[in-house]
Amino acid sequence: MSKIKRLAGETAIYGLGSILPRVINFVLILPHTSVFNPAEYGVITDVYAWVAFLNVLYTFGMETAFFRFATKEGAEPATVFNTAQTAVTIITLALSTFFIAFAGPLAAQMDIPEHRDYIVWLTAIVAIDALVAIPFARLRLEKKAARFALYRIINVLIIVVLNFYFLKVAYDPEIGVAYVFLINLLANALYIVFFLPVFIHWRPALEKRLFYAMLVYAFPIMLTGLAGTTNEMFSRITLREWLPENFYPGRSSAYALGVFGANYKFAVFMNLVIQAFRFAAEPFFFSNAREKDSRRLFAMVNHYFIVTCCLLLLAIGVNLDVLRHFLRSEAYWEGLSIVPILLTAYLFLGVYYNLSVWFKLTDRTYYGTIISLGGAAVTIIANYILIPIAGYVGSSWAALICYFSIAAACYLTGRRFYPIPYRVGTDLTYIVLTVLLVYGVNTLPFEGASEFLAHNLVVLAVAGLVFLIERKGLRASVDL
Repeated sequence: MSKIKRLAGETAIYGLGSILPRVINFVLILPHTSVFNPAEYGVITDVYAWVAFLNVLYTFGMETAFFRFATKEGAEPATVFNTAQTAVTIITLALSTFFIAFAGPLAAQMDIPEHRDYIVWLTAIVAIDALVAIPFARLRLEKKAARFALYRIINVLIIVVLNFYFLKVAYDPEIGVAYVFLINLLANALYIVFFLPVFIHWRPALEKRLFYAMLVYAFPIMLTGLAGTTNEMFSRITLREWLPENFYPGRSSAYALGVFGANYKFAVFMNLVIQAFRFAAEPFFFSNAREKDSRRLFAMVNHYFIVTCCLLLLAIGVNLDVLRHFLRSEAYWEGLSIVPILLTAYLFLGVYYNLSVWFKLTDRTYYGTIISLGGAAVTIIANYILIPIAGYVGSSWAALICYFSIAAACYLTGRRFYPIPYRVGTDLTYIVLTVLLVYGVNTLPFEGASEFLAHNLVVLAVAGLVFLIERKGLRASVDL
């Protein structure tokens, strides 16, 4: 089997554990937007934006460090695992103690002073995520994609079932959005049960030389992760602060954040594909780095990744008239215009992850930190300028500007240290034509069933045309 096909197969399996659960989780828009008004949904959006930052701090880049050191020649994967797990556990205990001790002041800072308990629950959620991060990474390294997928799917099914039960059957307005946090905590606790044999056999160890080397390697990745999370979540945190008063007449900034967060869910489909691909691609890149045609292989992987993402962008972008019905209240529909912008932004984020292989393979992870910090600066500046002008639409454009910038910076820097023959012109042409097609198709004068039929005939026609264009290259990839 060709390496391209093997990677595609592993991506599909990881998709079951990453995309499928998130797709199922996407269904939560139904109870959430029918029970919570946009202002209440804004609280959920705000809180989980902070959780994203904590996830990066807690894992400290040790997942990537685990892959790097466990695949080195002569490495002892068991020793690397024990060291990585010990490091993450120490960090988790220290940070969790801090956040629980200062839960009151932190809740006040987040404008929920009466809900110190939210901070405690969210700390527990993040702590469990961190403790199982290295065991999940080991499943990926050992090619146990099916087990990885099973654990993720069970987790999200529990979340979905409990959400529908408590929000649609046994809902208590006094509890409100707290249901969302408690359900997440209950579902995450099951991960401890799944990995109990791993924890029983784990032997805490900090082999001094290995630990120091992993820490030095992981620290820039952690900083890169924080910067990357800033790029993704900063707009959700600052939208309420930087949105001018009465920008949306008669509606609060929390209301605007709720609309933004709900519509952001559609763009997450692109991010889920990226995430599934990363789960398969990260160990793939490390494992094939020493192969003779590895650079040509990496270029081909990036090209077909872009082609796939363009088709996804087109399929979602021309079907918003159907997808909007997942937002149960029409109050959320006004934000649908940001979806194509965010889909394109995430596409460039996926390209950046592909291009970043050069600094991971050359142990120059600090370049990733520099690029991501630059991207964070672009995010902050762009949001500061665009939010007062265009509200949450400005935040969406800020994301696109940022992700395009870091992808371009990573490509230009990588040409110097680890040149890979990417098909830049062809790939950019695909992206630009797809975006133009999305906006062009949405202007067609159709309504109702004829609109759905016309839009999806275009999608099928484009998919067929792309296959005819790419089939020769697909055949050639069999030899890689």
